[in-house]
Amino acid sequence: MPRQDDPADPRGLIYESYRIDGIGDPECRSIFLDWAIGVPVGQDSSDLVRKLLGRFGAEYPNHPMTTVLKAALTAPERRGRRGGASGRRP
Repeated sequence: MPRQDDPADPRGLIYESYRIDGIGDPECRSIFLDWAIGVPVGQDSSDLVRKLLGRFGAEYPNHPMTTVLKAALTAPERRGRRGGASGRRP
């Protein structure tokens, strides 16, 4: 039964991912995406990820979900120029 008492993970998706034996990176990314889609509009998902890392990160430092949660806090790298009309405008 998923935990229902965690405001950072009300559906228990992250909690359950730590309980699955042999789970890998792709499954953890999929579970995280499902969790992220469920974050209410206007709520700071970065703050929730920090809370989840505080709850699970130290106990499971080598778990793939810990890696996914840490990656969620990293800003995406800037890519090269944009294509299309916006790439041609100064």
